[in-house]
Amino acid sequence: MKKCIGFLLVIVLMASCGEYQKLLKSNDYQLMYKKAIEYYNKGDYQRALNLLDGIRTVFIGTSKAPNIAYYRAFCNYNLKDYAIASDLFKQVIQTYPESSFAEECLFMMGFCDYKASPKPRLDQAVTEKAINEFQLYLNRYPLSGRKDKINGYMDEMRDKLSYKAYLSAKNYYQREYYKAAVISLQNCLKDFPGSKYREEIMYMLFVSKYQMAVNSVEEKKLERYNNAREEYYYFADEYPDSRYASDVKKKYDEIDAYLKNYKFED
Repeated sequence: MKKCIGFLLVIVLMASCGEYQKLLKSNDYQLMYKKAIEYYNKGDYQRALNLLDGIRTVFIGTSKAPNIAYYRAFCNYNLKDYAIASDLFKQVIQTYPESSFAEECLFMMGFCDYKASPKPRLDQAVTEKAINEFQLYLNRYPLSGRKDKINGYMDEMRDKLSYKAYLSAKNYYQREYYKAAVISLQNCLKDFPGSKYREEIMYMLFVSKYQMAVNSVEEKKLERYNNAREEYYYFADEYPDSRYASDVKKKYDEIDAYLKNYKFED
C-alpha cells in the first residue's frame, strides 16, 4: 500500500513538472499569469517568479501590470532575496504611485531592508536606508496601524547603529589612539545622546582626554589638562554614583594637582 501511494506521488510530481515546463515555453500568456498566481498562493514562489518574469514585458500598459510587479516583489521577499525585493517594491511605488499597493509596498521596501540589516560590526548602509524608508512611510501615512511596529523596528536599528559607533570608538580607545578616540566618542554622544552605553562612552572620553594631557608635549599640557578637568565635571555631574567613580576621582586629583602646581609656578 505504501509503495502504491509513493508511486502515485511520483506520477503526480512528474505530471506537475511537465505542466510547469510546458508553461515556461508557452505563448498562452493569460494562462501563464493565472498559473503564476496559483503557484504563489500555494507557496511555490520560485515557480511563480519564473512565470511572472517571463510575462512581465507582455503585460506592460495593461491592468495586470501592477499585479505582476506586486507579486514579483513578494516572490523575492518570500525567497528571502531582500535586496532585490526592496528594489522591486520601490519600482511598484514609482511606476504605479496611485495603485492600491502603494502603501503596502512602501512599508515592505523598508521592511525588506530591515530584514537585510547586517550584524553591528558590519557596514550599516542598509540599516540607515531602512530607517529613512520607514520614516518616509510614517511621514506619508502618520495614522497607519503599522506605526507602533515601525517605531519598534526603527528603535532596534538605531540601537544597532549606536552599538556600532560605540564599538568603533572603543576600538580606538583600547588601542590607545586617544585623539581618534576623543573624536569618535564625541560623535557617539552627539549622534546617539540616549545610547545605553552613554556612561561608558563618557568615561572613556574623560580617560582619553586625561591620557592626552599626561602624554602631551609641555606646551600643550595646560590646555589638555583643562579639557580633561572640564570633561570630569560633565561626567561627575551626570553620573555621581558611577561604577567608574573611584578611577575618575583618582585621575581628577592628578589633574587638579597639576593645575595647582602650574599656577603656583606661574
